[in-house]
Amino acid sequence: MACCGGCLCCHCCCNEGDIRTPEELTILGETREDDDDEILPRKDYESLDYDRCINEPFLEVLEGLDNKKARKYEAIKWILVFAIGVSTGLTGLFVDFFVRLFTQLKFSVVGQSVEDCSENGCLALSLLELLALNMMFIFISSVLVLIEPVAAGSGIPEIKSYLNGVKIPGIVRLRTFICKVTGVLFAVAGGLFVGKEGPMIHSGAIVGAGLPQFQSITFQKIRFHFPYFRSDRDKRDFVSAGAAAGVAAAFGAPIGGTLFSLEEGSSFWNQALTWKVLFCSMSATFTLNFFRSGINFNKWGSFQLPGLLNFGEFKCTDGDKSCHLWTAVDLAFFVLMGVAGGLLGALFNCINKRLAKYRMRNVHPKARFIRVLESLLVCMVTTLVIFMASVTLGECRDLVSTINNNTSTQGSVSEEVNSTIRRFFCYNNTYNDMATLFFNPQEVAIHQLFHQNATFSPVTLSLFFVLYFFLSCWTYGVSVPSGLFVPSLLCGASLGRLVANVLKINFHMQIYSGTFALIGAAAFLGGVVRMTISLTVILIESTNEITYGLPIMITLMVAKWTGDFFNKGIYDIHIHLKGVPLLEWETEVEMDKLTASDIMEPNLTYVYPHTRIQSLVSILRTTVYHAFPVVTENRDNEKEFMKGNILISNNIKFKKTSVLTRAGEQRRRCQSMKSYPSSELRNVCDEQVVVEPAEEGQDMLQQMLERRHVPYPNLYPDQSPSEEWTMEERFRPLTFHGLILRSQLVNLLIRGVCYAENQSSASQPRLSHSEMTEDYPRFPDIHDLDLALLNPRMIVDVTPYMNPCPNTVSPNTRVSQVFNLFRTMGLRHLPVVNAVGEIVGIITRHNLTHEFLVAKLRQHYITI
Repeated sequence: MACCGGCLCCHCCCNEGDIRTPEELTILGETREDDDDEILPRKDYESLDYDRCINEPFLEVLEGLDNKKARKYEAIKWILVFAIGVSTGLTGLFVDFFVRLFTQLKFSVVGQSVEDCSENGCLALSLLELLALNMMFIFISSVLVLIEPVAAGSGIPEIKSYLNGVKIPGIVRLRTFICKVTGVLFAVAGGLFVGKEGPMIHSGAIVGAGLPQFQSITFQKIRFHFPYFRSDRDKRDFVSAGAAAGVAAAFGAPIGGTLFSLEEGSSFWNQALTWKVLFCSMSATFTLNFFRSGINFNKWGSFQLPGLLNFGEFKCTDGDKSCHLWTAVDLAFFVLMGVAGGLLGALFNCINKRLAKYRMRNVHPKARFIRVLESLLVCMVTTLVIFMASVTLGECRDLVSTINNNTSTQGSVSEEVNSTIRRFFCYNNTYNDMATLFFNPQEVAIHQLFHQNATFSPVTLSLFFVLYFFLSCWTYGVSVPSGLFVPSLLCGASLGRLVANVLKINFHMQIYSGTFALIGAAAFLGGVVRMTISLTVILIESTNEITYGLPIMITLMVAKWTGDFFNKGIYDIHIHLKGVPLLEWETEVEMDKLTASDIMEPNLTYVYPHTRIQSLVSILRTTVYHAFPVVTENRDNEKEFMKGNILISNNIKFKKTSVLTRAGEQRRRCQSMKSYPSSELRNVCDEQVVVEPAEEGQDMLQQMLERRHVPYPNLYPDQSPSEEWTMEERFRPLTFHGLILRSQLVNLLIRGVCYAENQSSASQPRLSHSEMTEDYPRFPDIHDLDLALLNPRMIVDVTPYMNPCPNTVSPNTRVSQVFNLFRTMGLRHLPVVNAVGEIVGIITRHNLTHEFLVAKLRQHYITI
């Protein structure tokens, strides 16, 4: 992990007698049952390098870049964005086709069996058929998650974390994509209360991450030489576009997808990216629309099915002047529904959080097949509930009541209604309303609640809501790919339809039932996920009705405010449970009582501009930091400054209270080197290098002029700390010159970039930018390096490859300024440099997490 120091505020959360800190418990996947604050951000998550390294190889690329090459680079980016959109649309088509195929096959077999057995009395056989089909599908889906555990769930929390700057292992691999796409179609076809829209967002993000790389870690033979976009910064933009394309394909909402990527996903945004993301979303929407319209209606090019989830058209009957989609009076009921949606969403999130903690303690630590058994258990219970509720709790409703627009002619019942109703145990032109909801795909059930008039009884809607609420809450988190959008919409739509029925039957109000179903769906979904802008636009685009903009926006805002009073959104909760060090949009106002010097990590591991290989190997093998400050020591003639000038003397004393010690760092390196198998490395700490002191009478101005032209002197930091060093020698200021990444140092060592003592640094081999990024994203590890091939006395000049101009802050910078700079610029490391150019600390992601800041603020109050 990045250089970030010791335990994060563990002492504030541990009880007396605890053996492990809460942070250690989180890393081990263990939590306490009744403690909401025990999960701290884990330090085993790596950050992504979104900041651009402006070193000499990069500058060489810029110097060779002209307008023609720049236009070519931009054209390639647009082509790739279009390809990501088309690929995401085709992925959605694949999932939709097989979900429809398997679902129709299952319902046709079981439906025919129920119809036959209702007369012959063999319902147990129908139940076994349904149970066997569902459990077979869920078993396949759960096994795929065992192959790639990251494929479980919706993937939105992981993608949100990735775009925030946290690297989740395996989140954008091709193997994850295959398991996710295949697993979600079996999970949906298996009858679990999950949706395919959330996994579509994850799948689109994987396409965005992998397609521009033209290589695969899963399949090593897929590797083409494509030198462009070889950085986390470029990959982040493509992942943002892919996630937006996933939303667009799922809901037919390209603008909503763009806003989703902006609101929920990306932490760092620029204007140029907006247009590319929108173009990618449009490509995904119309690709899916084109093929679905041709396959389902045989009307190629008609573009009648814009997304996987189609809400249908909301409209009143022609000639019915008393009908309105909504009125100003209805807004009061919408606000109340928003409050109810926020409360129910908070309850949903609370229950699901406790279930997730239970799984972390009792399911995940056990053998992996236990997760498959849990998925099968959820599938079995869900199937039994669906079947028994349809058989025993459904009401037989007259077919005339299904007629839209309150007409009384039975012959006008539409073919669409007849094709989706279920007659289980109902005769004489009646149908089973509970079975009609449960024995149809979720999208069809949503469509019925939105558009069929007076179809379901209040009792049926109440029971359906309760059953669906708890079963979908239990299901989200099991080891299958599972989305939450469609179950939440269906659950909320049943609640909204229930409110509409009560108002029409008991209060005789003239309202449009479909509007209340839509608002109920928006209220519950908003209460669960706490999205506002993007969800408003997604629902407006899905309904194709701009007049719903105001009620949807009001409902979502009220639902969010109500839910936020109790807990966070479901995705933020699962991010917190995983211990991901996510950075919010801004810090609390109270945190501005802290400065950069209060939160920085002062105990640094640093390198010198010219460093021996033995020292670099020691640093890399004994630390896990991913960036190292490049420094030189200001150690000459400080006694001369202090003579006879009390002001200068005080300034130097003040400076020495903030600088770092060299002795402790060198002692640790030498102790670690003695354990190496190489005798040359083991004994090198016993060698002393004599440093000749500067002449007493040397002219001060001449030294400064020479130092100005030689900013990186040849320092050899491989000598052991001498016991004869004075206190002044042990506390030497470190002048900051730049940052060098771990991956860059390992690359230099593996490629033999070094020079001998009797040579000039100009003789050192030079690497190009393409050679520095050739191994992206899997750079070599220092532990894979063969020490026998290295000469430990050789010297590496790191100055051409370090970033000489990283973002820095003053020790007196307020936390809000540090936070905004870190987050908006996409930084991974932020050096703290004082007024005279000396590095006094470094800030990383963990130093800006809410838990760390709260602990530092508590220490600040104690100090005061």
